[in-house]
Amino acid sequence: MMAAGTRPPRSRIRARDTVAAGAGALRARSWRAMLSALGIAIGIAAAVAVLGISASSRAHLVAELGAEGNLLTVSAGQDQTGSPAALPQTATGMIRRIPPVQAVSAVGYLPGLTVRRSAAVPVIDSGGISVLAAQTSLLHTLGGSAARGVFLNQAVIHYPAVVLGSVAARTLGINEVAPGTQVYLAGQYFTVIGILRPVPLAPEIDEAALVGFPVANDRLGLGGHPTEIYLRTQPDQVQAVDQVLPFTANPAQPEGVQVSQPSQLLAARATARSALTGLFLALGAVSVLVGGVGIANIMVISVLERRTEIGLRRALGATKAQVGAQFLTESVLLAAAGGTGGVALGAAATLAFALVNRQPVVVPGLAVIGGIAAAVAVGILAGVYPAARAARLPPTEALRGG
Repeated sequence: MMAAGTRPPRSRIRARDTVAAGAGALRARSWRAMLSALGIAIGIAAAVAVLGISASSRAHLVAELGAEGNLLTVSAGQDQTGSPAALPQTATGMIRRIPPVQAVSAVGYLPGLTVRRSAAVPVIDSGGISVLAAQTSLLHTLGGSAARGVFLNQAVIHYPAVVLGSVAARTLGINEVAPGTQVYLAGQYFTVIGILRPVPLAPEIDEAALVGFPVANDRLGLGGHPTEIYLRTQPDQVQAVDQVLPFTANPAQPEGVQVSQPSQLLAARATARSALTGLFLALGAVSVLVGGVGIANIMVISVLERRTEIGLRRALGATKAQVGAQFLTESVLLAAAGGTGGVALGAAATLAFALVNRQPVVVPGLAVIGGIAAAVAVGILAGVYPAARAARLPPTEALRGG
């Protein structure tokens, strides 16, 4: 029997015991714990999704630029007087003779023409689809592909056959290429032989109806002049080819030739989109902080509700540090659960986005580790005050409050 005035022995509680006790306390109040962790989960999910989607888009862009960064376009501009300067019919052949040039193709814009499903559709409802004459090598040069049917070839370029860009097909409501599928183009019917997939570096192709140069010259009055030429060069010779293109395409009026690099425009658009990433990350951080405040509030209420438990543990020999450690552990476990759930939700959102947009799935490891670490840090901050309050609670007062 313990002598009078002798203090009860201190309990020897191991770290895993503290974690088990904290987890048990959260399971006893599972609904409250889930709702408390939800705020942090939403914030972490938003941050991981933003970083994951951004990384997936960047990986897709890098893949595109790696394959298509050597694409240049030559288009007709204006001469010194400001008048339109048409590209010569020989421009494509002359450009093809530049040694580093690997592939060349051209299109010719046909202004004032409309494309409709039938003659019964009013001109005003044509949807703004442009008409382009295209060479058979266009798809190869642009790195594009047909989603349905086939592209223009030598067998059909002399006949009223048309290939639709992805946007043009959607505007016309044409999803399949079936025998007899036709569109009313420039007052006559053309047979649809193909539908293209999106071409990121040449969005004008997506919104166009493409016909062969011979039929465009014979039936649509093109005149044979290209309005835009696409070419691919050796990757390390892009700048050198860029400098000689105006003089090669139109020696008589080099000032009337415009040269651009679509990959630079694509990179600029990607940079503009990435500017929003910081904003969404800031909103996610605010949500995490709000979730931390919610956890702190729940933990303070838990301290008040469990005063009897605290008093009993202190009376049985638990130290202030051990009591505080349990409540701090509960707070950290609660936040970590929210962080883990948020990472899973963010990864799922990234996966869905990448699959829908046919992009590689990239979830940065830093986002996963950082998300959980941020949640744990918020849990520590949220649990410091409730843990300190529980530790300072005198055993006798705690037992009386019960």
